[in-house]
Amino acid sequence: MMSHSETRQEKARKIAANAASYKVCEGCDSIVGIRTVLCPNCHSFRFDESTLRVIAQAKLLGAREQNSVTSTDLL
Repeated sequence: MMSHSETRQEKARKIAANAASYKVCEGCDSIVGIRTVLCPNCHSFRFDESTLRVIAQAKLLGAREQNSVTSTDLL
């Protein structure tokens, strides 16, 4: 079974490999799908769509434990 950090690392690799399909929220630094209008975590509407930023953020988030609350945490 994969650990939580391995799962995050695998997700980060998949995002980095397809960075053009994602963008980074400028409010909370979450990575969201390119078609997202409002960030589901902080409700910001400002995003950085550059692939370099997405790849850098994916690597950063994949290398550490989650420390933000997401909508799935509230269920």
